[in-house]
This record gives sequence, C-alpha cells and structure tokens, in this order.
Amino acid sequence: MAKDRFVIAVDLGGTKISSAVVSLRGKVLASDYRSTPARRGVRAVIKAIADSARAVRDESRLPDGAIDGIGLAAAGISNPDTGTVFLSPNLPGWRNIPVTQMVADATGKHVFLINDANAAALGEMYYGVAKGHRDFVYVTISTGIGGGIILGGKLCTGAAGMAGEVGHMTVVPDGLPCHCGGSGCWEMYASGTALARRAREAVQAGEKTAILRLAGGDAKKIDAVLVKEAADVGDPVGARLIAETARYLGMGLGSLINIFNPSLIVIGGGLSQMGDALLKPAFFEARRHSYRDAFNVVAFRVAEPGSNAGVLGAAVYAFEQLNKRP
Repeated sequence: MAKDRFVIAVDLGGTKISSAVVSLRGKVLASDYRSTPARRGVRAVIKAIADSARAVRDESRLPDGAIDGIGLAAAGISNPDTGTVFLSPNLPGWRNIPVTQMVADATGKHVFLINDANAAALGEMYYGVAKGHRDFVYVTISTGIGGGIILGGKLCTGAAGMAGEVGHMTVVPDGLPCHCGGSGCWEMYASGTALARRAREAVQAGEKTAILRLAGGDAKKIDAVLVKEAADVGDPVGARLIAETARYLGMGLGSLINIFNPSLIVIGGGLSQMGDALLKPAFFEARRHSYRDAFNVVAFRVAEPGSNAGVLGAAVYAFEQLNKRP
C-alpha cells in the first residue's frame, strides 16, 4: 500500500478558525477550533492561524516533515495564484494582504490559498452531498452570499482566481450599495444580514411584530434567527420578511440555473437551516426565473449542518497544488 500523505487544512472565517490534519484519503487525524482575533489586526490573525496549525500537527503526533503543506480557505475576494486576499469584509483591515507568504513565513510550510466557498464546493464534491456530480453550484447563504462552481468535475476559478462571487451579481439595478463597491448585489437582498436589516427597518417604521420582543426590546440584537422564531409563532411580519428574502434568493438561483445548467445546487450557510420556510418558496421562484428544461434537471440539496466541507476542500486543493509542483 502506498504511503499516505498529509496536509494541514485551515478554514479562516471572521469569527472562527477551523484547522485539521487531513490525509490524502480524506481522513481527519486532528482538529482545532478557536476564535479569530479579527479586531486585533492582520498579524494577530496570522499568528492564530500558525498556532492552530501547530496545535493540530502536535495532536496528530506526526513529525513536522510528514506535513506536505497548508491549504488555507479564506472568505472574501482573493487571487490564489498570487496568494493575496484583496478584500475580506469580515476581517477588518484585510485589503491586499499577501496571506500565503505571511502564513508560510510563520509556519515554514508551502501555503495554498482558496476562497472558502470554492473550498466548500470541493469538499462537497469529494466527501459531501455533491458526491457523484460533475456539474453543480455550491451557494452559501450567511452573513453574505458566496459560491463555488464545479464544471466537468473541475473547480471553475476564472482568469484571476476570482470566479464564483455569485453574491455580487446584480438583482436590483441601482439598488442598495454593497461593500464590494457595486450596488444591488444579491447578498444585499438575500443574505442573513439582509433579512436582519429589513427586520430592523420594519421595527423602526413602527410595525407591530414579535421580533422586537424576542430581541429583548433592543433592535440592535435583531438577527435572522429571531425573524424565523417570530414567523414560527405566527408573526405576520416575520413571515413576510422571510418570503421577501426567498423571492430574492430564488431570483439569483434562477440565474445560476440558466448560466450553468447544473445537475445540482448545494445550499449551505446558516440561513439554509431555515428549511422549507425559506427554501421551498425560493425554489418556486427559481423555477419562474429559469428555463423550464434547465430547472427540470436540477436537484437542490442542503449541506449537512456542521459539515467539514470547507476544511476538507482546502485539503483537496492543497493536494492538487502540491501535485502540480515540479
């Protein structure tokens, strides 16, 4: 039997860093979870990544030389070829950060950068609900909206490694300004942040709703979870807000169906856990906005809660890049 190989995979988010030692066969030998010190600056985050990587290496009991490299999945707009994160909205101050070089300097390992949603798409294809599909789209709906596109069994990365930024396609011309610099972006209307914003606007407009009571009377504490809780107890405002979000979500899904003609769309992220209340009307709306024949061949699956798809996908990507090295 051929000797197994190992990498450290890191999923860097705005609030949490998840790391694992992963074998070429997809086995997780050790894992580590810690808070992201995002507000302490770039160097504090780099140190936390390096510390987490060392922690999983030590837990795995593998010698340092047995680790071939590090796959780093990071949220935001980045170029894997240069190892640069251009913008990560959940990491303050992260603009044009040479993250692979910084993590490499801190760990002494080759580091390979990939967008977090792209990593999750790879993880779902190899180990998750998309196993067996060669043409699918992964969409994560959370604070924002991200995506990963698999065509012919390969990750579509684009000319500069930035493909899959589906959250920034325009759904409302001249709509709300987005942190990306554009306006009317999908994530400004269909994300968890968008749902919470509309709920706060409803409260500020004086609408009678259980949402404010569930937030303890503090509108600043309103989030998507509270909107769903209100809808579940029959609150008409909560139900209406979820329906509005579903409409915009379906519009975007319909565009993805028309553009990529996938056999599957995998939906992950916190908002996906709302289930049928959000997704059933969204899928109905997607049907209205897509070619019937294209819609008829697509299946929808929700990523499993607590999935390690991002970490496993970062490992897959690291092994792919290591195999390309001379």
